[in-house]
Formats: sequence, structure tokens, C-alpha cells
Amino acid sequence: MSGIPRRTFLQAGTGVMTALGVSGIPAAVLSSSSKLSIAPFRLDVTAPVGHGCCGGWIKPIEAVDDTQEAIGFVLLGAGAPIVVCAVDWTGILNRTHLLWRTAMAEAAGTTPDRAAVQCVHQHNAPFACLDAQKLVSAQGDLPNIMLPDFFEQCLDRLRAAIREAIPKAVPVTHIGHGKGRVTEVAANRRIHQGPDGKILGMRGSACTDPALRAMTEGLIDPWLRTVAFYSGDHKVVCCHYYATHPMSYYGDGRASSDFPGLARKQRQQDEPATTHMYFTGCAGNVAAGKYNDGSRGMREVLARRIYEGMVAADHDLHREPVETAEWRTSEILPVPRNPDQAEMLAQAISNRQNAVVGRNRPAFELAWLQRLDAKLPIVLSCLRLNDVSMLHLPAESFVEYQLRAQELGAGRFVATAAYGDGGPWYIPVKEAFPQGGYEVSVAFSDPGIDDELTRGMRQIV
Repeated sequence: MSGIPRRTFLQAGTGVMTALGVSGIPAAVLSSSSKLSIAPFRLDVTAPVGHGCCGGWIKPIEAVDDTQEAIGFVLLGAGAPIVVCAVDWTGILNRTHLLWRTAMAEAAGTTPDRAAVQCVHQHNAPFACLDAQKLVSAQGDLPNIMLPDFFEQCLDRLRAAIREAIPKAVPVTHIGHGKGRVTEVAANRRIHQGPDGKILGMRGSACTDPALRAMTEGLIDPWLRTVAFYSGDHKVVCCHYYATHPMSYYGDGRASSDFPGLARKQRQQDEPATTHMYFTGCAGNVAAGKYNDGSRGMREVLARRIYEGMVAADHDLHREPVETAEWRTSEILPVPRNPDQAEMLAQAISNRQNAVVGRNRPAFELAWLQRLDAKLPIVLSCLRLNDVSMLHLPAESFVEYQLRAQELGAGRFVATAAYGDGGPWYIPVKEAFPQGGYEVSVAFSDPGIDDELTRGMRQIV
């Protein structure tokens, strides 16, 4: 099993960090709409049989129910090219996230800070962290997290797809935005609290406990938001955003884009000349468990509900000529929650008495600490078109950040994609840390990340 070429890793090191900058000052370019053009691209990223799923602690890929894709677009004419991509994987983390952005940037002729990749977060899919993979590979007895050869193949296909797409770019004349209400899908996972506010239980992606299912939805964002790029009357690219964990059921070794992917694919069939993309919003504390018992038939039911939200948002699209286009970035370098536990994490990885999850999961946290030691920041980005903000956030951010972004962008149409750089794992708001619960237990940064992330959003939204 070969690794990523040394040249590529070097690009993910100090050279690229220099290109990104470390000041946190947003980079923005204003463009005349007459110069804008867009080039959509897509590629199959379904993992091969035997590939690990969700970090390696659930059943690996045995079969494929439906393909997993990476879908994106290159926007030309707003300064250096801008590349945005959504991937049907659990996550892409740390240097591996930078490698993906670097590959997109190389193919498009731009820099990694002008490339954003977000995951949809399906669990029967790769959880891509090559640094964590290196740690588990050294043990010799652990299931794989991300096979380097397969990842390199995906990067090759990614570069080829972008290079093939750019000569076919079409002018962007109009932007559209709309929203549709989604019913009986999303519900807050952290609704079961004791008198002291502590979390007593979680209503996950699926739930069969009638008491938990009877509880209220809790805090969610019920709206599916859509942003569309037009060339004249032709809708070229349609980006859909909704905040919920995207799993109906998982752990059976069958690759799938799950219910949001099935909804997206139905819209693609409806409009084959339009490239449809789906982004999972800030869903760290939001899932379908109130409405989903995990039975096989519920995948299609949930897909239909998302699809109906997409159609409703499409009918609500407000279309206007593009007058301004701008790309802004901001950087954060969070404080680790357990800065002095590298040795303890290494021991957990090597302890063969531990369950797989108790060995592979610490590899992700140790990779996060190593990444912070290297001072590799998280890059937040936002594509602003007229009064539309398309915001890209990291990891499993709580829904409060999405709602906060809308407040920060008062007067603007804010569409938020989370599950970008997954290095921090969960990103609760600061108030959630004293409450405990699963999400807090796997948050790799301290509560200060709330202020850092909010500061970054304020700069760019």
C-alpha cells in the first residue's frame, strides 16, 4: 500500500500555509458579472469493497446500494478561480482536507484558500484522515480508516474532472435563492435533560424509544435553502442546504448516499441539464431520530421529505442579475481540549485490549493534536453573490452556529454548509460543554472555539 507522494505532502505543509496566510484577514475580490462563468464537475468516489467506514469501527464496504459522488463547480471571473465541492463521505480531516483543496486548486489554477470541500457525512463511507491512518497502520491489527491508494485515485479523478470541466464553462448571468420548509426530518438530539441541565440521553439518527420520540423537536433550522446559478434562462448549478445528520440506517457495509443523496439524485433526474449539489448544514446536534425508527423503508420516506423541500425551495427561487461576486476567508487555530494527552492517546491506540473504536478514535484526536502543533489553521470561507452568502464551516458544528450566521448576515440570504475540515470533530457552543453528552465527549477543542468560530463568521458572512 503506497502512500501519498512526498511532493503532495510538502504542498500540504509550510508552503501552502504561507499561501493561506496566518493573519485571519479575509481575502476578497470584486468582479463584474459580465466576466463570471461557471464549470460544474462530478466524479464517483464510492469506496472499494473492504474499505473502512466511519473511521473503521463499523462494518467495511461489502456492497453498493447507490454510488457516492463528489460534485462541485469552478467559478471563474471573480479574481482567481473559486472551487466548491460536496462529497458523499463521513468527513475529510486535517492535512487530508488540505490535500483535497490543494488538488482542486492545482486543477483550477488557483490557491487552496479559494477552494472549499464539505462532506455530506453519510456513515457507510470513508472518514478520510491520512494522519490517523498512519497511526493505525503502525499497529498492524486495526481496520483501515482511509486507504492512501484509493484517496490518491480520487484526487487524480478530481483533478481530471475539474480540468475537463473548465473549457466547458458557461457565463453566469443571474443568481437565485429560495427556501422550502422540511417537515418531520430534523430534530435536536440533546433534548433529554435532567433538572440540572445535564444530558441524560440522546435521540440519534434512528430511535426506537417512544419516550424520546415523543419529546419536542427542540432547536433546529426547519428550512432547506437553495442557491441557483443561471446562464440566461438555464439553471446551471443548484446548491441545496439542510441541517440534519444524513443517516437513515448504517453499519451494514452497504455504500449509499443515504436519504439526502437519494433526494439529490431524484432532482438530478428531474433536471438532467442542471447540476444539483447537497450540503449538510450545522447538524452536530440535529438528527432524524424523532421521526426515524431505523427501518429500511424509512430511507425512502426521509428522501421524499427532503426532495419535497428541494422542490419547494426551487418554486421559491428569487432570480436576479449578478452584480457582485466576492470570496472571503478567515482562519482559526483552536485550542485543543486535551493538549497534554498525546502519550495517553498513543497508549490507547496500541492497547490491544481496547475495542476498535477505543483505538481508532484516539488516532483521530492524536492527529488533531499533531496538526495543531504544526500550526495548520482551519480556513472558513464564504462566497458572496449580491445579497447571498454561501458559508463554509468546519466539522460537526452545532445548529446554533448556523442560526448565528443568519443573524450576523442580517438582510442577506445565508446558506450554511458545515462538515468542512473535520479535524475538531464536534463543535458544540460553549453553553453545551457543562451539559455533557456524547457530542461534548468527542469535542476535540475547548469551549473557546465558540468565540473563535463566531469571530471568523463575523468577518466573512
